[in-house]
Amino acid sequence: MTNRPPLLSESGPHHRSSLHLNIITYSYSYNGSYYRAHPPRSGSSQCDVAIVVSPMRRTMQTAMLALGWLVERGVKIEGNADWQENSSKPCDTGSPLSSISPSFPQVNLSSVDPLWPDKTSPSAERYWYTKKSILARGQRALDDLKKRPEKLIFVVSHAGFLRLGVAGYWFFNSDYRVFDFEAQGIKQREGTAAGGMGLSFTEPVELGLDLPEEDPGYDAEAKV
Repeated sequence: MTNRPPLLSESGPHHRSSLHLNIITYSYSYNGSYYRAHPPRSGSSQCDVAIVVSPMRRTMQTAMLALGWLVERGVKIEGNADWQENSSKPCDTGSPLSSISPSFPQVNLSSVDPLWPDKTSPSAERYWYTKKSILARGQRALDDLKKRPEKLIFVVSHAGFLRLGVAGYWFFNSDYRVFDFEAQGIKQREGTAAGGMGLSFTEPVELGLDLPEEDPGYDAEAKV
């Protein structure tokens, strides 16, 4: 799924006054031409820009298709397991880094949680397909972004996680939204109410809506 970086702003003596965050949802057929034609308007240098991506193959493909031109200019791109998709089904579970890293040499995967791609063991509770774990992961992902030094951050992640764990809005494939950080969360810019490309539903969604209390695909006793 593709979401453009939300614009985040937060006051405080030790925090920059504004932070642009673009979130992109994955798309198998995405060609990235839109983003080349509509680059960010922040005026930031390469040192002020970063790309954070879910370390799943499809999101890294999208990141390189959509934002590879920024990587070519020296913008750093790094994987972060907190931005992976919700469920523990095979289609939403990543592959070992050793099997995918050769295909994405530009992506820094050195800081990806060593638990990756585990989403079901007791030690991987932070990635379980449960309401509690997903909401906590979404908040953790946002908190990590706030701590970063860059002024503009592109996040390439998944529609389900962004909708139910982070933003509370729908994301159509290859669409994006822009948000501002507020004291108690993030607020969407009016200009992306239907997504930056106008492809997404405008209705907000309750965070955590219909997420399971226990992972439906696994025996709860196995997680004791």
